[in-house]
Amino acid sequence: MTSPAAPADAPTGPSAPRPFAWAGRNFRIQTAATVVSGLGNAAAPIATAFAVLEAGGSTTEVGWVTAARLVPLVLFLLVCGALADRLPRHHVMVAANLFNALSQAVLAVLVLSGAPPVWALVLLSAAGGAGQAFYAPASEGMIMESVAAEHAGKAFSVYRMAMNGAQIGGAALGGALTAAVGPGWVLVLDAVGFAVAGGLRVFLKVSPAPRDAAHESGLVHELRLGWREFASRRWLWAVVLQFSVVVACVGAVETVYGPVVADLRFGGARAWGVAMAAFGIGMVAAGVLMTRWQPRRILLTGNGGVFLFALPGLALAARAELPVLVAAMFVSGAGVTVFGVNWMVALQQEIPSEMFSRVSAYDHLGSIALTPLGTAMAGPAADALGLDGALWTCALVTLALAAAVLVVPEVRRLGRPLPGPAPAGTREPAGTTEPADATEPVGV
Repeated sequence: MTSPAAPADAPTGPSAPRPFAWAGRNFRIQTAATVVSGLGNAAAPIATAFAVLEAGGSTTEVGWVTAARLVPLVLFLLVCGALADRLPRHHVMVAANLFNALSQAVLAVLVLSGAPPVWALVLLSAAGGAGQAFYAPASEGMIMESVAAEHAGKAFSVYRMAMNGAQIGGAALGGALTAAVGPGWVLVLDAVGFAVAGGLRVFLKVSPAPRDAAHESGLVHELRLGWREFASRRWLWAVVLQFSVVVACVGAVETVYGPVVADLRFGGARAWGVAMAAFGIGMVAAGVLMTRWQPRRILLTGNGGVFLFALPGLALAARAELPVLVAAMFVSGAGVTVFGVNWMVALQQEIPSEMFSRVSAYDHLGSIALTPLGTAMAGPAADALGLDGALWTCALVTLALAAAVLVVPEVRRLGRPLPGPAPAGTREPAGTTEPADATEPVGV
């Protein structure tokens, strides 16, 4: 498969080497906007969970509110992915950011005004999920389109470091502010972040998408083409199927069980904010590593990170002390980045650029399809199995699925193209397999 050409806004012509010379204008704007919105957005789940608990809600109601945000993602992601390939992606992102700013502002006012009813929190959480359904496929397509293929590993590592750095600050700030002044002001911060991010993305420069036969045939035909692209790659749908359960388990641990355990055993929101900050630090630390490490076996290396996703659940289930939990969150965060960077490299390498957002939508949809059910059932599962039993179950299922996906040969073998020019008259396939994992350092 042909790799996408260098983006139009990338620097051209001979010049003295400089750090991040490969990062064009769109990449810089998109990264900056992601940091701004990420600061507030990382804190919002902590604030929302404790807003429910402070209003007298139960573990089950925390699960309902969390699940409500995910339901619109499941319902709208596919259509939103097709629209993002059909319309200017930055317009879709700006509209989604502004909608999220409005929904979070209303939620903040409701929480600040007193004890909000759970149904109102559910509705506003669902509104935020609808905005995310429009944003996510457009954002992923935009960031993959904004860098040349030869710089993909560095670019995606830097992007994830910036995004995860925002999560560190956001989670720490969210836990501290929730404990100090209450969850309402954290939600105000999230609304402001979305508004500023939307303003930044107005300045993205994107050429209008060409009107080809696929666009003229309508959204249904475009979704079929996207499904054909998705289903034709066994490694793609196998990993997404794995993540449909893994993400549900991890989501239940991080958004429902974690805050509840922190409230019961560690003194409340501040401790969970520290744990989430450690998770973010782990993601950033692995991002630094991934700017220099380019493993040949892309998915095999990435799936190694999935095994680490289970560590927070294991630590909570074993009733570990807070320092052990913080360490587990750090290592788990590193695993998220190792998987995420290699996954984005695989998608950019193997998927045509005009299909980025549609394939991303199928990826997101499959990965979160069971998460609303998982978070909604987190409370009943804890009632049936006990809190520790539910945590053990989530952790062990995650480990089992990380091992099971390795049965698929393409997951073990999919590799980067071999370095150096291909022989004359030949075309090197995108997924070259190496007999052994090799690395080569690259500069940022």
